[in-house]
Amino acid sequence: MSNDLFSLQGRTLLLTGGAGLYGRGLAAMLAATGARLILAARDVAKLRKVADEEAALGRTVIAEQLDQGDEASIAALAERVHEKFGALDGLVNNAVLRPMKGTNGSAEQFAESMKVNATGLMLMHRHFGRKMADAGRGSIVNIGSIQGMIGPSYELYQGTGMGDLPPDYFFHKGGMENLTRFYAALYGPSSVRVNCLAPGGFFNNQPEPFLQRYCEHTMLGRMADETDLGGAVIFLLSDASRYITGVNLPVDGGYTAK
Repeated sequence: MSNDLFSLQGRTLLLTGGAGLYGRGLAAMLAATGARLILAARDVAKLRKVADEEAALGRTVIAEQLDQGDEASIAALAERVHEKFGALDGLVNNAVLRPMKGTNGSAEQFAESMKVNATGLMLMHRHFGRKMADAGRGSIVNIGSIQGMIGPSYELYQGTGMGDLPPDYFFHKGGMENLTRFYAALYGPSSVRVNCLAPGGFFNNQPEPFLQRYCEHTMLGRMADETDLGGAVIFLLSDASRYITGVNLPVDGGYTAK
C-alpha cells in the first residue's frame, strides 16, 4: 500500500479549538503533515501563539476567529476560508464549551453549552459541509468522548476531590455520535465522509487514586497523552480511510472494551 494514502500534504484543514487540552496536540500533529492548517476559536490570541510556534518549525498554520455559539460567526468563517482557499479538504470539530461543572449546574449553563456543543456543531456541518459537498470531496472528523458511549463511572472519583460530573457533556457527546451518522448519510453521495472519535481519559495530573483506578480499567494500563489522538484523526482525514464513514471510533486504550 502506498504511503501517499496517508498523506495530507498540501491539503487545507480546519481545526476548531486548537489551543486546549486535545487541541494543542492535534494542531502540532496536523501541521506536521504538510497540510495548510487553519485554527479557529474565540480566543484568537492563544491561537496566534500556537500558529507562531508551529511556523517556527516551518509549518503553515493560520489563526482565525470563531464563536461557535453564533451562526453569523460560523457563516462568516466559512465564507472567509472559502474565498481564500476554496473548499476545505478536512474539518476537525474539536471545540467544546463546558460551563456546567456538576450534576446540580443550572439550566442556564446547560442551555449555554447547547449553543456551542449541539446547535453550533450542527451549524459547522451545515455551513462547511455544504461547501465540501459542492466541491465533491472532504472529510469531517468530530472529536467526541467515551462519555457519549457509556454512563458515568462515579467510582473513579471517590475520595479524589475532583468534583461532580456534568450531565450536559454526556448528552452532547452522545448526540454527536448520531449527528455524525446523520451527516454521513446526507453528504455521502457527494463524497464527503463524516466520522467521530471517542477519546478516553487524557492525563492532566489527576489525583493518584483516580489515575490508579482509571489505568486499571484500561487494557493498555494508562491514560492518553497529547500524541494519542492525532494518528486516528490523520487516518480519517486521509485517503487511507476513503471507504469509512458514519463510524464512531473509540481511542481509549481499551476502556470501553473491557
